[in-house]
This record gives sequence, structure tokens and C-alpha cells, in this order.
Amino acid sequence: MEDSRVNSWMDSARRIGADLHLDLSESSGRGGRRAALTRALRDAVRSGRLAPGTRLPPYRSLAADLGVARNTVADAYAELVAEGWLTARQGSGTRVAERAEPLQRAERVPRKAPPRARGPRHDLRQGTPDASAFPRAAWLASCRRALQQAPNEVFGPGDPAGRIELREALSEYLARARGVRTEPDRIVICSGFAHALRLLFGQDRSGGGGVLRGPLAVEAYGLGFHRELLAAAGVRTVPLPLDEDGARVDRLARERAVLLTPAHQFPTGGPLHPERRAAVIDWARARGGVVLEDDYDGEFRYDRKPVGAVQGLDPERVIFIGSVSKSLSPALRLGWMVLPERYVGDVLAAKGEREAWVSVLDQLSLADFIVSGAYDRHVRRMRQRYRSRRDRLVAALAEHAPHVEVTGVAAGLHAVLRLPPGTERSTVKAATWQGVALDGLAEFRHPDATEEETPARDGIVVGCATPSEHAYGAALEALCGVLPPAEEPTPGE
Repeated sequence: MEDSRVNSWMDSARRIGADLHLDLSESSGRGGRRAALTRALRDAVRSGRLAPGTRLPPYRSLAADLGVARNTVADAYAELVAEGWLTARQGSGTRVAERAEPLQRAERVPRKAPPRARGPRHDLRQGTPDASAFPRAAWLASCRRALQQAPNEVFGPGDPAGRIELREALSEYLARARGVRTEPDRIVICSGFAHALRLLFGQDRSGGGGVLRGPLAVEAYGLGFHRELLAAAGVRTVPLPLDEDGARVDRLARERAVLLTPAHQFPTGGPLHPERRAAVIDWARARGGVVLEDDYDGEFRYDRKPVGAVQGLDPERVIFIGSVSKSLSPALRLGWMVLPERYVGDVLAAKGEREAWVSVLDQLSLADFIVSGAYDRHVRRMRQRYRSRRDRLVAALAEHAPHVEVTGVAAGLHAVLRLPPGTERSTVKAATWQGVALDGLAEFRHPDATEEETPARDGIVVGCATPSEHAYGAALEALCGVLPPAEEPTPGE
């Protein structure tokens, strides 16, 4: 039955014919419509616009498109067949002759292909999962089910809040897995964390200010890209000192909002201490402020109990932001904001009347992926894989560089390697020369952070997830080869 429908569609397509653009207006006065059509076809072949072997539309289709008689097209085709420009065979239609090479081809100046940038031999940069581990079969199954079950209105303009199917799935999943308290109406789908920041702090479509205003307190170490994005929106960021218990939220002052990574501080590692989680909520209540919770890898923990979302302490004072960039792939461009009720309308107004960022079909696929249990299974599988990667990194350093301290490895997809003072820059440079891509810890330091409150320490940030499984061993070997040696003891010690 399926094959017969496909064959019927193909037969219909053959009868209708392919579209062919021909402009007869410029030469219609010289010899009539047939001559104009003949010249237009000949020029299209000569210029290479119609390549050898291209099948032309049937007489009836082209005549209807051009508004000419069917015999006019038939006569033009016959003349070009006689001249050798076209060929005509029973059952295969009329095609451009294989020997009809465009005359202008030799006159074209060959363009040199741009040089292809050579990537690193070993990619140990933080921020991306193992691309080879994307669950293609399970995702394809979800895509098929989502497409088969999608109502017709899915293929119209999208709701800026996001598909209700995904928001309902996220509401259940985030409550179960992350301790988030929310309802589907408080979730707005976005394309990732950066998009969420743009919606919250950028200008709206009327030219006014964003949903939130600065100054914004941020952790003394964090992504420079986020700080640059905020600066471009006119938002001043104020660094909060960091210690072993996370951000010093007791230093919050006149800021209107604070951005934290409480499940696993980025990039130094470690969760925000429970007393500080409660303290930042008290600050938000007293100041009328808001906490932005970046849950960038909250699902990946190894040697500790799960740490729930700060949002669960007060849903009206926390904006919870997450995505599938670490758990699945950044290529999907799927994220979400769980908003206090008072911000939902303003965020939707900033986003616009229609969904312009996130594919509705991808939203439906993710909803099915979550509801079917495939997302949980994938996260558990990747948690085991990344823990194994972490363990291999720790073991390699213990064997080859025992003087290098590894921190921040109880959770997440990266580790921080503490280096001897004054060796970070030379280590990063040596790694570059050896084809090892990694990040220096100094790159993540806020430019206004002070040495008194957050002392700078030399280190490198190593991503455990980026290389494929078969390439990870060689990457670790190359990493150990660029690390600085242990400091020589001072004579007399």
C-alpha cells in the first residue's frame, strides 16, 4: 500500500514537471514567442545554468508556466534537438545533451578554496559532551513518533512559550530529577543559556530595556562569553569572591540580581554551601532581587549525593535556566527558563509573538525523548562514561604528575588542574605547540576580581568529555607530556 502511494506521487510529479525559470520578455519581439523561447533555452544551456543531463519540463507544464501555446514549446524543443542542444527519447523525456558544454566555463576564473583550519590533535576543551555518544537511534525513534502524532497546527506559527508537550514533560522531569517547583505555564523554551540572557537583559522589540536591569553580581570565575554578552547589553557585572564553599553571597550589596552556578561552580568546581543557598534566598526576599540559577551540568555527579536546585527554596525569587547542551548536544539548540510568575509575560513579550528560535519539531522530539524514558537512560549511561573518564584522568595524573592537584571532579564534565605558581601561561603555550587544546584558568577570571578577595591561582581547565572514547587515552598521554615538572626543593629544606 505504501509503495503504491509513493509510485502515484512520483507519477504525478512527472506529469506536473519541474520548475524552470525562463525570461522571454527581453526578446519576445524578435521572431515571436517560439524564437524567444528557443533563444532563452539555448542561452540557459550555453551559460551552464542548465547542466548536461538536466530533464526539462513536459510541453504542457512549461507552456502553462510561460503562458504560451503547447505547440510553441514543442517546436522550440524540436529545433534544439535538431541543433544538438537537447535530446529526446521515448520514456525519458527531453534532456540537455551530454555534449552540450557551456561555452563560458573556460572563461571563469578558478577560485581558490580557503585554507582549512587545522584543528587540535587532542581536544580537551571544556563545555561540550562526547559528540560520538549522541543517541542517534533513540532520538530518531522519538522524532518519528513526534512527527506521526503531531497535530496539524504544529506546522503553523509557533507559540513563543514553546510547545505545551515539552513544557509539560520538563515540568515533570525537573521536579523529579532536580527538585524544581514549577508548572508548564511558567516555563519558556529558548535556544540555550546565552539566548536566555539575551531575553532577560537585552532590549525588547519596542526598543525598551530588558526584563531585568543591572548591576548583576556574578561569580569571580565564570564564562567570559557571558560577561561580554551582558556588557554588550549595557549590564555592569560585579564579581563575587569565591572560596571552597562557593560564592560569597554575603558580599551582595546593591545589585538587583545575582548569577550563580550552585550545583557545580563553573569552572572551579564544588556546590554552593547549604547555608549560602539559604542566605541568597534571604537576600533576594529582603532586596526584592532575583537569583539566576545556571544549572549547566546538574545531572552529572559522581562522588556525592544529588544537589537539588536552589529554585526549590523559593520559586518566586529564582529564575532556573537549563539546556540539553551538556546532556545531549549543543547542536540541538534547546533550553528552558523556569520563571517566577511576574516575569513570564515580560519574557514572552521580549521573545515576540511567534517562535523564531527553536524548531517546533525538535521540541516535540525532546518531549517524546523525555516521556519515553530515553533521556533518563541516556543521562545514566553518560554519567557512567564520564565518571570512567574522570577516573582515568585522575589515575594518569597520579602516575605521571603526582605533584599536580586535581579539583572539582565530584561532578561535571571537566576538572581543574592546579599548577605550580607562574607556570599556567607556559603550560597552555606548550599544549598548543603539541596540538592539545585546553583552557587556562585565568581566562575565566573576572577582570575586576581582586587578589585580596579571590586570590588568583595557576591552573588549567581540562574537559573530560570532548574526545571520543577511542581518542581519550592518547589525549591523556599528550596532556601529561605538557604539564610542568614538580618544583625543586630549596636547599636546606
